[in-house]
Amino acid sequence: MGKLQEFDITFTNNKVVYGPGESISGTVKIRTANSLQYKAIKVNCQGSCGISNKMKDASWTLEEQYFNSTLSVADKGTLAAGEHSFPFQFLIPVTPPTSFEGPFGKISYRVRVAIDTPRFSKDYKAQRPFYLLNLLNLNEVPDIEHPSYAVTTKKFSYLLVKTGTLMLKAHSDLRGYIPGQVIKLATEIHNKSGKDTGCVLASLIQKVTYKTKRPVFDLRTIAEVEGAGVKAGKHAEWREQIIVPPLPQSALAGCSLIDIDYFIQVSLKSPDAVVTLPIYIGNIAVNLSPSRAIPSTPGHVVAPTAAGVTPSAPPVEEEPEEGLCAGGVASEEIPTKSHSQQDPSCQPVTIHRLPDASAPLFCVSTGATIPFFTEGGNATPVPTSCSLILPPEYSSWDYPHEPPPSYEESCSSVNSSINSGQ
Repeated sequence: MGKLQEFDITFTNNKVVYGPGESISGTVKIRTANSLQYKAIKVNCQGSCGISNKMKDASWTLEEQYFNSTLSVADKGTLAAGEHSFPFQFLIPVTPPTSFEGPFGKISYRVRVAIDTPRFSKDYKAQRPFYLLNLLNLNEVPDIEHPSYAVTTKKFSYLLVKTGTLMLKAHSDLRGYIPGQVIKLATEIHNKSGKDTGCVLASLIQKVTYKTKRPVFDLRTIAEVEGAGVKAGKHAEWREQIIVPPLPQSALAGCSLIDIDYFIQVSLKSPDAVVTLPIYIGNIAVNLSPSRAIPSTPGHVVAPTAAGVTPSAPPVEEEPEEGLCAGGVASEEIPTKSHSQQDPSCQPVTIHRLPDASAPLFCVSTGATIPFFTEGGNATPVPTSCSLILPPEYSSWDYPHEPPPSYEESCSSVNSSINSGQ
């Protein structure tokens, strides 16, 4: 570092997570062994987003800037040997998006200080990142308290000459969740054929879209549950739960280059049938007050989920109802074969929180870096001790990947399936 023995930036109260509209303040600390001439000492605060179609590429294809402010804390002079402190303060605008880091781009914020020295002398630079959390209030999303519902009908052939029909229905109890909440998933399978089906699989999937000239879709499976197949001629029901681990919020409002979507995909093998349930991941839970009761999907009663509930044990298998379902087909309960959120010892796992359980979970990314959360944004972030987060593997795809359907497309497919079944 040459003449500098210390050159660092510290934030007031060691705070590193901020919200839109807040002030960020701190001190530049400099300690020199000898005197140092300078033309100016400037502090810069910047927020920006950069994306690329190459993984971990430092040279961005597209960039956008949210703010860029520079403050001169000292003009031309000489720093005597010893310690020096220069305070600074910036006002963060109200519109920038939440921090995010992924393999094809990131939204980052930092404070940088530069000592501009006379000609032919070495300039000195230092920087420190900070994180922005722009809360997503799920209560502001229309119809968020309604179940997410999808249905599909599959006609298929087997044994060369025989044909059969299969109907796959699935719904979640809500359309929006926060980390730590439980997604209650209900699935119905009507196997109107003489052939047993393959396994049923439910996956919580994250889709990150990097809007380069040729968009990149990064798909990750966050959690996965597998159930048994359905016997020939049977109607079966499958009820499971998925705990939402610390995840970046949906949408990233304020960013036009990166978009984040979540959906639950329920799929059946042999015959192949898939439905998708779009959901939101936010920071403020859905208000399930009595005045805002959750409507049930046809034929189902959905119990409301309390905000922030963390199960202390794996889902309890419900007893199947006696009798016949519509159409006179015997109804069965599908057993669960495996659950990615249950550890190998088959002991229940839970989300670990800081003492203030009401504080929103804050996550920079999933997989690319260690997810972080903090208590109300006023404490130094600590790595999550959540044992539910399995390092997500990148899906192999033929570029470009076919993106999952949008929410509107999913609704259209539901309506068309219902109409075709009538």
